[in-house]
Amino acid sequence: MSKQAGVLTLTDLNAAEAACCPPIAQQRIPAETAAILAPAFKALGDPVRLQLMSMIASAEGGEACVCDLTPAFELSGPTISHHLRTLREAGLVDAERRGTWVYYRARPGIMRQLAALLTVAG
Repeated sequence: MSKQAGVLTLTDLNAAEAACCPPIAQQRIPAETAAILAPAFKALGDPVRLQLMSMIASAEGGEACVCDLTPAFELSGPTISHHLRTLREAGLVDAERRGTWVYYRARPGIMRQLAALLTVAG
């Protein structure tokens, strides 16, 4: 498993998405999969990051500019950038610089993985 300083890598995410596991209510999650997915859950454990993730995932056109995200909070630009970097390092979003702005897109594969893991049979 390739990790550098505890940061989830794209290789790890691809492995997690390919090895989709049954919901935790049905079967114990393998330790390797838990280690890969835990940073994503941890990143979402912060209220600001959860709101940012929601804004990005629900953005029209599937992406959100940092210029639209920052004014939604009473936080400094560097603080918002820190939270966005945390989401990116956790593998939840992709970022693309266009001129002076950065645009963020949710990664649907990892979001499906997290949602499937938490599914409870009704």
